Amino acid sequence: MRKFLLAVIFAFLGSSFLFADTYNLDKAHTRIGFTVSHLVISHVSGAFRDFNGTINYDPGDVTKSTVDVHIMAASVNTGDDKRDGHLKSPDFFDVQKFSELTFKSTKIGKKGDGFVEYGPLTIHGVTKDVELPFTIAGTIKDGMGKTHLVAQSSITINRKDYGLTWNRAVEGGVLVGEDVKIDLSVEAVK
Repeated sequence: MRKFLLAVIFAFLGSSFLFADTYNLDKAHTRIGFTVSHLVISHVSGAFRDFNGTINYDPGDVTKSTVDVHIMAASVNTGDDKRDGHLKSPDFFDVQKFSELTFKSTKIGKKGDGFVEYGPLTIHGVTKDVELPFTIAGTIKDGMGKTHLVAQSSITINRKDYGLTWNRAVEGGVLVGEDVKIDLSVEAVK
């Protein structure tokens, strides 16, 4: 009887997980990209190629879903080996000391036509709470019967808030802008 009561209490308290499906990020079809100004009037874009993450998606109530993502800092790629080496150095990500960027949602809320994830974002060993707006394109089955979840998100952060302060003065400003736009195009597989 005691086990039965514990099971009922757990089911009641953890009911959001009973209806959630677990999806794993699909590296081949997910892009974790960023854009930052360069030389005041230009922009450089890049992406992280190595990451993993799970989405516990509750299609009946998205606000009961959760997200947990780990990005390998050393996988940064801007298409230029010299620049990528500099980004991996202590001037920026310091990948030997801070190997991961992480985000784990603590709450999801409805906002307009989309949603907002709330939670700590950690970059370069610095953790700040962020609000990450996102939309869900939906779920769809592929030709092999696997279900895919597709979502989009974009946020702008100030890199100095995360201890990424390196810069050089140039005519009219600085070499690297402070604001970094992060664009997420996520595809995850159940």
